Amino acid sequence: MWELAGSEVVEMDVEKHDHVVAAISHLPHMVAYSLVNAVGSYDRFAESILKYSAGGFRDFTRIASSDPAMWRDIALMNRGAVLEMMDYFQEHLGRLRKLVDAGDGDGLHDFFLSSKKSRDAIL
Repeated sequence: MWELAGSEVVEMDVEKHDHVVAAISHLPHMVAYSLVNAVGSYDRFAESILKYSAGGFRDFTRIASSDPAMWRDIALMNRGAVLEMMDYFQEHLGRLRKLVDAGDGDGLHDFFLSSKKSRDAIL
């Protein structure tokens, strides 16, 4: 039935499924919610800096408008895989932070280029 509707059906075991979905669906939601909360609560200035957000920020954080109750339940029901992917993401963000802190232009370029190649390959 799904193939008739144009979908590609892929079978995988439960553990792989949970980690794949945690990586490609759950983690982006966690990042988007965290980013909006971080920017929205940044209090260095008298006004919220969210009012200056434009297309890129809005596009990236669109999924933070998803139903909070649903995402609470998803995070709790898939806690192990979500935490593993959050930790893995945090390692990558930490590497990026070190490159920025060190002023490592070549390292930044390589980091961004690797990301670009991976992203372009899925289009």
